[in-house]
Amino acid sequence: MSSLAKEPNSSLILPDLYRKLHSSHLGNITDRITLTDLSKAMSGGGMSQFQEAIRQELEEAMKVDLEKILSTAPESELEHTKKDLGGFQKLFHRFLQEKGPSVDWGKIQRPPEDSIQPYEKIKARGLPDNIASVLNKLVVVKLNGGLGTSMGCKGPKSLIGVRNENTFLDLTVKQIEHLNKTYNTDVPLVLMNSFNTDEDTKKILQKYSHCRVKIYTFNQSRYPRVNKESLLPIAKDLSYSVENAEAWYPPGHGDIYASFHNSGLLDTLIDEGKEYIFVSNIDNLGATVDLYLLNHLMNPPNGKRCEFVMEVTDKTRADVKGGTLTQYEGKLRLVEIAQVPKPHVDEFKSVSKFKIFNTNNLWISLSAVKRLQEANAIDMEIIVNPKTLDGGLNVVQLETAVGAAIKSFENSMGINVPRSRFLPVKTTSDLLLVMSNLYSLNAGSLTMSEKREFPTVPLVKLGSSFTKVQDYLKRFESIPDMLELDHLTVSGDVTFGKNVVLKGTVIIIANHGDRIDIPPGAVLENKIVSGNLRILDH
Repeated sequence: MSSLAKEPNSSLILPDLYRKLHSSHLGNITDRITLTDLSKAMSGGGMSQFQEAIRQELEEAMKVDLEKILSTAPESELEHTKKDLGGFQKLFHRFLQEKGPSVDWGKIQRPPEDSIQPYEKIKARGLPDNIASVLNKLVVVKLNGGLGTSMGCKGPKSLIGVRNENTFLDLTVKQIEHLNKTYNTDVPLVLMNSFNTDEDTKKILQKYSHCRVKIYTFNQSRYPRVNKESLLPIAKDLSYSVENAEAWYPPGHGDIYASFHNSGLLDTLIDEGKEYIFVSNIDNLGATVDLYLLNHLMNPPNGKRCEFVMEVTDKTRADVKGGTLTQYEGKLRLVEIAQVPKPHVDEFKSVSKFKIFNTNNLWISLSAVKRLQEANAIDMEIIVNPKTLDGGLNVVQLETAVGAAIKSFENSMGINVPRSRFLPVKTTSDLLLVMSNLYSLNAGSLTMSEKREFPTVPLVKLGSSFTKVQDYLKRFESIPDMLELDHLTVSGDVTFGKNVVLKGTVIIIANHGDRIDIPPGAVLENKIVSGNLRILDH
């Protein structure tokens, strides 16, 4: 899934709109008006008539182009393409309507004390005897739209091996199968794929046919990238050709509500008696089904069910960019760093003022999704994600984030969960942690080893020689013992022999042209290793 961040609408400022508008000798208005002109026009006071005219012209030009693209759809793809392009058109319309920063900083308040509950309080309630019947109301949804390119892998990220040759997807299936066998339940797994991951994922699903887990898939929408200057799609048709590959994108995980509904799967699951979905990123190995949280949803102490629960956890200095829950105009609201006006970014990053961040582990009522989706009442801020394509063309992606919808649901709340429920694997540095003896693997779930004397995870920074999984694996003959490690930094051409032990703070730096081979069985405790250390066979 592409990263949701970058810049809010208001930060795009370019030439003088008024001058362009009155250049009457020029052709069609859309040849002259760009995204940044529009932003400048929108940022000033009320909507004047000429600003409205520009908007209408841009919308009309977009409509014409989308109709041309739709006309190239094969009959078999016509229906869902119509839905995709219709969804994009709504998003584009909203994008043209919005002006200025998406949050008024003066209105942001800390959430009320009772709106974010501590996990310990929820766990203390215990579990009812009928936990199996509660589990049977649950569906696990994994966000599976992302590729493994950032870790040097081809294909879906979920198919990267992370522990004992198990992939992210293997671990997920094992976790749910263990639940179903233990409690004699039928908790299904739903994968939200993107057009980038769907084909490869479906091929691999055959290997789980004998597992005690029903697996469903549906696809995220496929939206057209927009030229930053003309504000028109760069795609001319719907083909999946190599030339056309960069013309389309999956529009962020906020698309789950519409695409889940459009797929028909939402209704199917409701008809089967399912009531809640547990949604998380497939690369978050800490996001397992928690029976205490589920029981709290299904059997709330005050009798009033929550439609949306967001798992948050305490912020550390490493998490300062993570979205945080705030109180805004009387409702809980997720605020991302991209929405924060520049003068307030440091305040947003403050660990003392905003103490928690969103793990993107979400528990959501299926009937509420259906109600809100059918009423077109799910409100998520648009995130403008500028990209530069390989050929140098500047484009814009309009995206949304799944957690941003929290303000549209009734009786929403946050639960402050242990850090162990947030274990994302974004880099090979993260991969080293989860492959090591810091964690033990049981029924697909990773838990911190009891031999680790303190519960914090070491800080690991591997240099660029380790970025690709293939290169990373070649540099470790075996994964070091890290039970007593606090901090590891590795830079340059470094390899590790078998049975290396790392303790305390270890820094290993091979300068350009040098190479360091850490010998088999070496114990490094509070050491800095630099220079050149070669171990050669003889």
